[in-house]
Amino acid sequence: MTELDTTPPPRLTRLTFHSPLSTPRANAIVHRLATATPTTVLDIGCGWGELMLRVLEAVPEAHGVGVDIKAEDLDRGRHNAKARGLSQRVEFVEESATGTTRAPADLVLCVGAAQALSDATPPHHTAEALRELRRLVNDGGRVLLGEGFWHRTPTPTELARMWPGAEAGEHYDLATLVDLTVEAGFRPEWTETATVEEWEEFESAYQADTEVWLADNPKHPLAEETRERLDRHRAQWMGYRGILGLAYLTLVPIR
Repeated sequence: MTELDTTPPPRLTRLTFHSPLSTPRANAIVHRLATATPTTVLDIGCGWGELMLRVLEAVPEAHGVGVDIKAEDLDRGRHNAKARGLSQRVEFVEESATGTTRAPADLVLCVGAAQALSDATPPHHTAEALRELRRLVNDGGRVLLGEGFWHRTPTPTELARMWPGAEAGEHYDLATLVDLTVEAGFRPEWTETATVEEWEEFESAYQADTEVWLADNPKHPLAEETRERLDRHRAQWMGYRGILGLAYLTLVPIR
């Protein structure tokens, strides 16, 4: 009797970064952050910490700490750090970032993870997270904030196609988002936003390995729930495609 295959589908193996971030943009961001010569780096909601690892490669004197609650992603980060000879200069910690004491740092990365710093509901979590980021960064340091915003206000029909409970009021526009960084005690050194191409690469890569697995394993015990999850996420992406943006803001703390 053939043993039933219960191996789960692959997860995010096609993603380099857990955000719509191209390699050229990442290289430019790392170069900009490295010019401030940070010696300590804190990555909030780090996942596998790819951007942090690239900063550490660019600044040999720097040490980093990545904080996240997903053990699988943290293990991937540790594996990547070891493969690149960075294990002695980075620590991946499985814990909540709320009220973290792993600060202050010269560089704080918070890409798509502002919600990890605040219990407030969107969009109010953004202002709270920015105040917390100001606490976490040293004078003379930098914060890289990756945060969502609306390119335009979505219609009720468009909202119904997005994630469950999506509301027009849960994101700001870009101008308001940048104003909030100033109110929190920063000056925006650099403002840039993910392109449509970066979003398409991210969202496609987010599911690509699992889509191929599902095509090859339609009778697998996990096939039905995997199919439902993939179809649901793809429908949501098509709902917010071109409407939801992601800003990458390089912020300098006001002394």
